[in-house]
Amino acid sequence: MKILGLDVGDKRIGVAISDALGLTAQGLETIAVKGHESTIAKILKVVCEHDVEKIVVGLPKNMNGTLGPRAEKSQQFAASLEKNATIPVQFWDERLTTKAAERTLISADVSRKKRKKVVDKLAAVLILQGYLDHAHATKMR
Repeated sequence: MKILGLDVGDKRIGVAISDALGLTAQGLETIAVKGHESTIAKILKVVCEHDVEKIVVGLPKNMNGTLGPRAEKSQQFAASLEKNATIPVQFWDERLTTKAAERTLISADVSRKKRKKVVDKLAAVLILQGYLDHAHATKMR
């Protein structure tokens, strides 16, 4: 079962996809946000093209576990996505994934210009991989 992972931002959405076994996440693309409907349509096109059965949306909680304005925007986006999709949409706590993605790219000596292009996609990979690891560990219990 393939799962799509999304790192939702105001300007860009990082997209990652799992392998068919649901073990590993790979970066797929970064979608520029240009209107709500067209962005939803682009994601649903990816869902159809890759035969995705579930979508995981990163939920950026505050460090104390509360939901701030960015988390509320992600929830609104996910609700709209779920209304238009025929597959389930779930949330995954994504505290600090963008920071972790930036640190990884900096340590790999990726230029600032190139980092801007891939940081959202890498954050989506981290979100999805965290979800997959948790799901796999839960199955093994």
